[in-house]
Amino acid sequence: MDTATIASLLQEGRTFPPPEEFRRQAHIQDMRLYEEARRDPVGFWERGAAELHWFRRWDKVLEWNPPYAQWFVGGKINASYNCIDRHLSTFRKNKAAIIWEGEPGEQRVLTYQDLYREVCQLANALKALGVKRGDRVTIYLPMVPELPIAMLACARIGAPHSVVFGGFSADALRDRIQDAQAKVLITADGGYRRGGVVPLKRNADEAVAQCPSIEKVIVVRRIGGIAEQTMQKGRDVWWHEVVQGQPGVCPAEPMDSEDLLFLLYTSGTTGKPKGIIHTTGGYLTHVYITTKYIFDLKEEDTYWCTADIGWVTGHSYIVYGPLANGATSVMYEGAPDYPDKDRFWAIVEKYRVNILYTAPTAIRSFMRWGEEYPQRHDLSSLRLLGTVGEPINPEAWVWYWKHIGGGRCPIVDTWWQTETGGILITPLPGVVTLKPGSATLPFPGVEAEVVDERGNPVPPGQGGYLVLTRPWPGMLRGIYGDPQRYTQTYWSRFPGRYFTGDGAKKDADGYFWLLGRVDDVIKVSAHRLSTMEIESALVDHPCVAEAAAIGKNHEVKGEAVVVFVTVKEGVKTSPQLAQELQAHVARKIGAIARPDQVIFTSALPKTRSGKIMRRLLRDIAEGRALGDITTLESPGVIEALKEQYGEEREM
Repeated sequence: MDTATIASLLQEGRTFPPPEEFRRQAHIQDMRLYEEARRDPVGFWERGAAELHWFRRWDKVLEWNPPYAQWFVGGKINASYNCIDRHLSTFRKNKAAIIWEGEPGEQRVLTYQDLYREVCQLANALKALGVKRGDRVTIYLPMVPELPIAMLACARIGAPHSVVFGGFSADALRDRIQDAQAKVLITADGGYRRGGVVPLKRNADEAVAQCPSIEKVIVVRRIGGIAEQTMQKGRDVWWHEVVQGQPGVCPAEPMDSEDLLFLLYTSGTTGKPKGIIHTTGGYLTHVYITTKYIFDLKEEDTYWCTADIGWVTGHSYIVYGPLANGATSVMYEGAPDYPDKDRFWAIVEKYRVNILYTAPTAIRSFMRWGEEYPQRHDLSSLRLLGTVGEPINPEAWVWYWKHIGGGRCPIVDTWWQTETGGILITPLPGVVTLKPGSATLPFPGVEAEVVDERGNPVPPGQGGYLVLTRPWPGMLRGIYGDPQRYTQTYWSRFPGRYFTGDGAKKDADGYFWLLGRVDDVIKVSAHRLSTMEIESALVDHPCVAEAAAIGKNHEVKGEAVVVFVTVKEGVKTSPQLAQELQAHVARKIGAIARPDQVIFTSALPKTRSGKIMRRLLRDIAEGRALGDITTLESPGVIEALKEQYGEEREM
């Protein structure tokens, strides 16, 4: 965020204490839990773990050898068992686990007993196809029930899953399969998005052609017959055929607490996606207890996290966290504005949703569309709202509180990352007074600090770097196949402390205010995109010589992608070429990475060592005064760019 934005946050004086009726019924009704966890953080997490099912109890809660942690050492556990089996001996057996709505309007309800049967059948099918404990399985599916079923089936037999967002391209899928050396790919013939078909099978075929580790491709029939002609004999099998006749019982594999549960790839500043390692016991404990306390989850609640399961929010707060709690969770396939801009509110009304967890990007879109859309529907069932993915500006927070929550619903603004596994900074809604735009306090058992360049804590109100000062159960255990990158990325800047890569400030009350990324990752609609990945896609185009990508503040998406491009000798620039480059990036990475703006330039600002100074490009794009340019190789380049960018904006 720029200086003006930070200043406006500092002046935010509105406070919202918990409504008395909410507080009286909340799981946590006073601040004692914070003090107990501060005195004994390891004991706090141990008590949460004890609420789960373990085949064998742990010998030691925490083994901490920075930067490596092991939680619940010696314990044996299974995530699938905890999400399904342990509920079957209770009244939850016939309770709705997943309520699914497809974009075209289909509906499906899976009880915990239904989920058990379908997960076991797929688990047995995977074993029949040769998948063994430790084999990686890549999942590339739309938001259909088969996606959580596939994840839980993999967890059941000890095969780590790697879910790839269905909006990613064939190239992005290929890179992630190759890095994980996955044995099986689970995909679909297609999915729906705003009335159109997303060609998942076509992308999968293109990716798998370059992935020799893939032995089998399981295909969900979603669109209906469209992929028949693309099924490759001996490699591709239909989901419905491969599970047919499989037993509805499959024993859950006792996994070591530190066994790999899943890989999830996230963008990094080097361009090569990072395979984030999450293990079983600590991760499950973290998402179980945070789901229970932060969302104040009650037995009768209908809970809806609107994220895609292809991102960590969906892993933790659609699949593992809610199901471990025995919750009823809504799952929706499509866009919030299809067939009209009230689709979310229609779903809230239809299923009497009590808890809604969505992104500031979506909230800003709802604001732009107007109050008439939520006003069409009865939203009185809502009792708690949440936000995730990026900092929320105070006005969007207040709009959400007023027009969606009716002024009666606390808002849990949550900060965390793919790497952290679960939420780390957030209010507990029954006890914490809220400030619009602040994620408030670290969750009990979590310790965070804002520090300067030298690692010293900064005074209240001063911006700095957000670090975590002690281990937590859901933390990543490394980067797959690259331990050196793990240490360098997260632990080298402030030795012994985890560097989040985010800027933050802490106010006089100890509340945290997140200020966004400090590295070269662009956050578009809560999705992290690597500048290097976008630049590599542009340079792949035959007309492009060099490119630089930056994120520019955007009122809806948080950041928009702007690219500065130099073309090869003899190539003429034109609006048509700009459109072609936008489409090229979308094709190479996915629609989410499509640049909002392409600026053609004769040269890019570089240091004498050849590094592109993206900081200066961001200053130009935001209209800010330029910082230090003494290290530039050719200072004249920046003046020409400033003049050119001003002309571009006036066009």
